[in-house]
Amino acid sequence: MDKTEPIIVVGGGLSGLATALAAATQGRPAVVLEAADLVGGAAAYSGGQVWCGANHVAAREGIEDSLDLAETYIRDVARHLAPETLDDDAFTRWLQTSPAAMKFWEDLGAIAWTVIPGLADYHNEADGALPQGRYLTNEVIDGSTLGPWREKLRYSPYFPVGTTYRELLEKGRRATYVDDDGHDGTAAKHSHAGLPAFGLADDNGFDGPDAGDPLTYGTGVVASFLRRVLAEPSIDIRLAHRVTALLQDVDGAVSGVRASSPAGDVEFRGPVVLATSTYDWDPEAVSDILGLDPEDWGSVAPESIRGDGLRLARSVGGELARIPANATPILPGWRSQVGTGFGYGPEYAMPHSMIVDRSGRRYCNDSYWVDICRKTLDPDDRHLPFFLIWDDQHRRKYGLAATPPGGEYPEGWVQQGATLAELGEKLDIDGAELTKTAHRFSGFARDGKDPDFGRGSVDYVNRFAGDPDNAPSPVLGPIEEAPFYGIRLRFVGTGIGTSGVHIDGDGHVLDRSGAPIDGLYAAGSVAALTTTGTAYNSGIALGRGLTLAYLIGHELAGKPIPRQAEPTHHDHERVGDHAQMGAVHG
Repeated sequence: MDKTEPIIVVGGGLSGLATALAAATQGRPAVVLEAADLVGGAAAYSGGQVWCGANHVAAREGIEDSLDLAETYIRDVARHLAPETLDDDAFTRWLQTSPAAMKFWEDLGAIAWTVIPGLADYHNEADGALPQGRYLTNEVIDGSTLGPWREKLRYSPYFPVGTTYRELLEKGRRATYVDDDGHDGTAAKHSHAGLPAFGLADDNGFDGPDAGDPLTYGTGVVASFLRRVLAEPSIDIRLAHRVTALLQDVDGAVSGVRASSPAGDVEFRGPVVLATSTYDWDPEAVSDILGLDPEDWGSVAPESIRGDGLRLARSVGGELARIPANATPILPGWRSQVGTGFGYGPEYAMPHSMIVDRSGRRYCNDSYWVDICRKTLDPDDRHLPFFLIWDDQHRRKYGLAATPPGGEYPEGWVQQGATLAELGEKLDIDGAELTKTAHRFSGFARDGKDPDFGRGSVDYVNRFAGDPDNAPSPVLGPIEEAPFYGIRLRFVGTGIGTSGVHIDGDGHVLDRSGAPIDGLYAAGSVAALTTTGTAYNSGIALGRGLTLAYLIGHELAGKPIPRQAEPTHHDHERVGDHAQMGAVHG
């Protein structure tokens, strides 16, 4: 291995920056090529949740966990839907390595971790679930410490950057957006047309170093890593460099890239790490992988996330591993109230709202995106199109998107009816059935329990998305006060896929036979989540991405991380070796 030759990282999001940092601190230079004019990718727009079982941060805060419990949890969740998509070897590698990786990043000074207080695992009913401790995020970082690079950092328009999770969870996510005058403070801060519902990212939320610039959530996590990256002279970040081709030597090994840049086409030589996130802004890929047409799809990820990594890998024989569409981390959302972007938020999980299909009936736990996605896109019983229904109590208390509590929705953006039957007619929904559904739902809401679909039974949703001041449930409220409102929903991507480039547990890109392609690696959401199969928990994407960055960076620096000699506690049947994974190739 020629350690003087740089590694070429394609993508300047969290996983790409972390991979370059791991390699550089272990003695090998890195070049990061980012297609956009800003760094941070989808991670900078996210909530900055990093999931890690048995992590050192929880331990120092007195929270008990173990790899055995974490393994039990993931396996329990994974077995319910397409368990054959779980690559057992990759799962074990990630599970065992992730705690060491998170400690490595903190010891390196890339981030100061803190546990998100009181945030439970998604699937609180599953064996091995914990009420808190597995979600990590960054301590507040001052953006001015980035110097001139602060203006090149993506700033999330979807989370109230500058506040902390403790504040958000005490006040409620939706309420945290709303200032003391009842306005959506995030939307007011970013008011230009053409970008997503909660605001814009084009001005990066930057008022100058003298104004104070606390960064939290995904923006803060990326900022922390970027600050450490900037301290490494052997890392070269090139913005506005979109990689268009992989280069190969005479033996077929990947040996570099070709990229378009403001100065024209340029080539870089070295082993390549794909860290381009997923395919949100590639309509053909969305149709192929998710089976969704443009009228049912949108994305809040940066528009530079357009499937480049998938195409590059396949151009040299890399395979796409497919996981069922209804296990994808996508959310119910809507077209922005301003401009051409898309938005999502917790409003669908707030009291006095429900989700129905064309029949006017509920069909899922409509406060919980996992169940919404799973049931709406069930290949044997799809429920498209689907609709959010709410009453005037919801409008007065919560508003929707950029419309603050008590505000008026933009003309034509939602449908309104004096009765549910009238609303149903405007939405082309069975109005009589919609009326019956709302009546039944309202009775459940008054009791605080939903025996039909379990709305209110998921601790994570209640804590993260609901109204903590609403009784008897933070996510249940009657739908009974006119006028009534409705909007056709669409699924909104956040730059996290489940299907993607097929890799092994160390990040090597695999061909159809399951063999590694020399010189080609993948980290982050460009790689299929065969690591966990159909099991997903918020924070797994970032947690796995940082673990892969740790593994890949060390290997390319000639210091590979050894595997643990013993497997985790359980003696499980191995369901995911590469030969068996052939069933999910596409």
